[in-house]
Amino acid sequence: MKKTFYGWWIVAACFCTFGFSVGIPYYNAPFFYDYFKKDFGWATHDVTLGFPLAALLTIWVGPVIIPRFSQRKLIVAGTFLTFLAFLGFSKMTGNLPWYYFLYFLYTMGYILSGPIAHQVIISHWFKKNRGSAMGIVYVGVGVFGAIGTQLVKWLTNDYGYRTALLTIGILMFVAWPIAIFVLRDRPEEKGQFADGALTAPAHSNIQSRSLKYLFNQSAFWMLLIGSICSIGAIGSINFHMKLVFHDQGFTNQADLNSVWSTAQFWILISSIAGRLLIGKLADMFPMKYVMTATYFVVAAAIPLLFMVKPGENPMTYVFAVVFGFAMGADYMLIPLMAAKQFGVNSLARAMAVILPVNTIGQTWVPQSVSYLREHFGNYTYAMGVVLGVAMLGAMAIALLPKQGVEDVVSEPLASAQTR
Repeated sequence: MKKTFYGWWIVAACFCTFGFSVGIPYYNAPFFYDYFKKDFGWATHDVTLGFPLAALLTIWVGPVIIPRFSQRKLIVAGTFLTFLAFLGFSKMTGNLPWYYFLYFLYTMGYILSGPIAHQVIISHWFKKNRGSAMGIVYVGVGVFGAIGTQLVKWLTNDYGYRTALLTIGILMFVAWPIAIFVLRDRPEEKGQFADGALTAPAHSNIQSRSLKYLFNQSAFWMLLIGSICSIGAIGSINFHMKLVFHDQGFTNQADLNSVWSTAQFWILISSIAGRLLIGKLADMFPMKYVMTATYFVVAAAIPLLFMVKPGENPMTYVFAVVFGFAMGADYMLIPLMAAKQFGVNSLARAMAVILPVNTIGQTWVPQSVSYLREHFGNYTYAMGVVLGVAMLGAMAIALLPKQGVEDVVSEPLASAQTR
């Protein structure tokens, strides 16, 4: 008798663990930047340097650690490091080196328990419905992140920002029982195959490739360049949005907190629609075209940011919906494209390089924006540069080949050879 496919339980579990490990801490950390500036007298570039510096110091983590260990165990380890980081943030006294060390801990936790672990698990459990499954999992990031925007605002207003930071850290432990007792790295651990098939699908037998092989593929470099540019643009908006709002006239702290919370909430809600729709489209149409179009939408969101002004302004919602839709689809498409181009058995190795490098773009492009803002005295020129970076990313994705190894492998024959 055919067993009930366990893969959708995996999707539900990843929905939660991804939401806790990434959705809450990553999307709400920038909420506290203006508090750090006021309490400790730090400049903007001091506050935003933590993540970029940590990204450089942790670039070795992905290639060295991730392919060698169980992904669900990495989720447990990574959430613990995130807890330690936010515990430290809640106790800070203004020591910049200590702040940077805490960001190092957080970035270690993000790399271990964040996108790669969940992408690899889902990619092993699904092939035909991989885009839809990945979209649902990424919805967890949007849902938990959106809840976090309201949680941090409420806790900060009623109990202070230090309590809000500590609460984020403690919430990481909720992911532990789900990762330990529900998650499984591969369907074989439950005596099953991807998509609930009765036999091993051909894609599961595609040979795992070395880093040398990946580095010799033009598709790898186009995906790396395209993703680092697009994620750098997204990171610039995420990191600087509250500070841009301040420059555009939201000088009252309550108004500033409110517009940021509103925008971030709708960004994360609209990212849910982006993930579900783009995930479905990625299962139906050539992924190259879906991904290219999404990257151009990221670029289009940047001018909309500057249309958000004080008062009754519907552009807050227009910007948030457009940016959130593109952001949600952007992150999700990278592992889908990597699996398609190089095979699921090479996904952990490919993403162990792509994610840390993307994190450098995700942090150093925003850091460059900080320096440009301080040099020019406004965000106009800085975000103009970001717009150019986003356009470059879209053009790089447009140069990817239409088919990857998962498209050309013969389904009836479980071949171990790739072209």
